[in-house]
Amino acid sequence: MSAKADTLNVTVAAVTRRIRERSAERRALYEQHMADQYRRGVHRGELSCGNLAHGFAACGAGEKETLRLTNSANLGIISAYNDMLSAHQPFATFPDTIREAARAMGSTAQFAGGVPAMCDGVTQGQPGMELSLFSRDVIAMATAVGLSHNMFDGALYLGVCDKIVPGLFIGAARFGHLPAMFVPAGPMTSGIPNKEKARVRQRFAEGRASREELLEAESRSYHSPGTCTFYGTANSNQLMMEMMGLHLPGSSFVNPGTEMREALTRYATERLVLSTDTGGDYRPFYKQIDERAIVNAVVGLLASGGSTNHTMHLIAMAAAAGITLSWDDFTALSAVVPSLMKVYPNGHADINHFQAAGGMSYLFRELLGAGLLHGDIPTVFGTELSAYTREPFLEEGRLVWREGPESSHDEEVLRPVANPFAPTGGLTVLKGNLGRGVIKVSAVQQSHRLVEAAVRIFDDQNQLKAAFDAGELDRDVVVVVRFQGPKANGMPELHKLTPFLGVLQDRGHHVALVTDGRMSGASGKVPAAIHISPEALDGGPLSKLRDGDVVRLDANAGTLDTLVAPAEWAERQPATANLDHYHVGMGRELFGGFRQLAMRGEEGAGIFGGFEADTLAARQAEMAQRDA
Repeated sequence: MSAKADTLNVTVAAVTRRIRERSAERRALYEQHMADQYRRGVHRGELSCGNLAHGFAACGAGEKETLRLTNSANLGIISAYNDMLSAHQPFATFPDTIREAARAMGSTAQFAGGVPAMCDGVTQGQPGMELSLFSRDVIAMATAVGLSHNMFDGALYLGVCDKIVPGLFIGAARFGHLPAMFVPAGPMTSGIPNKEKARVRQRFAEGRASREELLEAESRSYHSPGTCTFYGTANSNQLMMEMMGLHLPGSSFVNPGTEMREALTRYATERLVLSTDTGGDYRPFYKQIDERAIVNAVVGLLASGGSTNHTMHLIAMAAAAGITLSWDDFTALSAVVPSLMKVYPNGHADINHFQAAGGMSYLFRELLGAGLLHGDIPTVFGTELSAYTREPFLEEGRLVWREGPESSHDEEVLRPVANPFAPTGGLTVLKGNLGRGVIKVSAVQQSHRLVEAAVRIFDDQNQLKAAFDAGELDRDVVVVVRFQGPKANGMPELHKLTPFLGVLQDRGHHVALVTDGRMSGASGKVPAAIHISPEALDGGPLSKLRDGDVVRLDANAGTLDTLVAPAEWAERQPATANLDHYHVGMGRELFGGFRQLAMRGEEGAGIFGGFEADTLAARQAEMAQRDA
């Protein structure tokens, strides 16, 4: 199949056009702001002597001399390195590699700032998880602080995991006059099969495996530096960055600690130097990322069965670049984008298996050939997206790119458009009298996509285990966990519930989860209607449900409704909940302002409502009108 179709898919073109038209005023203001920032001065020459002296005081003599000469590039490094996150630990050595590569180009690089990076895998089911979503916005602000010194001609962003890459992207967008290069660290090598890990988790939930057995299984799965190998939010991040042309071709899933990983980091630095204003091929972030790149990210997410978290993150990321993306855009694209990948939790393989089966170069070849991607976007590689059908190789230590495979090496993991796992994408939007939410269907069997049952309501995820242990859920059931939205408690992931719900489903029951909270990017076989908006704390429909009400979730039809008689439903008053225990301890009291400012999940669940503020009121009025 040709790597580039003659025409763009009609629906992809229509959705892109709608986004462009909807965003016109907001995007024009964004571009104006970025152009103004560029005119105010990208270069160190705009700084006073005192400013500049502070900026290079800690540098060596040679670097000081280079920095005095304002016709060379100085790159800022923003890193999410820490020792605790396996995905980010490899970044410890990257700054030295980047500095050496910059020096070889007659330029310099400085570590501009670190950003926080928390691990959802560590905080699942713990109070710290309630800081997780808001950490994205803290990362964006920390990125801005690091770049605020105006010492830099371009920036490299080192991050991998869940909230880190979206936060870095939002920060990069607000410094969009700078060229940007996102630099991945790569996945850890494969551990025990994901199917075995899931089996031990469920046995533990049923009391048939000890904690020692569970810890041994988890340790053999998450066992070394690098990204977790399942296809959750972290690896979805990497795929989307490459789909937008912000990674080098084929760089997303190269293991850390390898000669190839080192070579790619060096080349990323060299490429960024050339992309600066002084490098002769100036390509700032704001001219690279537009509605076409955002649509490419959504298409890649849908084709791969990626993380539900990105139905919020991508909206927030797009907004930072002056683009208004909506859940309805996801639904429209999902109808024409086929499912081409099966990586755990959508299948049994891991991301290393995907890489071996053909990886990103093959996925690009298929999506471009079917006219499902905008191939004409500028990229950090200096070419159009068609170059991303190539993959990197080392020839006598020199990095080169060759055309990737024209056929998949394992169609149980990666398939062509002509023979997809499913004709539509892995995510869809649910609508009904319970509000609007999203559901990931790529891992849900067809027989489980329609659930109609009486609800059991919880206002705290920790209540569910007690009900499970007491046998109170051993039936067809729709579990509702409410007061979990961004305003209530920061919208934590509720992945802790997955083993219990999986057990009930394996016993033959029809089971579903409905919540205004989130599920992990690794959410799998149990249908879960999540991010329900408006949230219960805002008087959303979930607050009117009562135990025993019948709810119908139909993932195929895209509906979510209670079957309570309309007259009775209209008369019901919203329930309330005491949320004080969510707001103190583990630093949660520091985030009270975030909870007050948080927008609904459908708007990205962030605190930044003021991007191009004169268009914000119109957007909020539109949402209110739809609710009415």
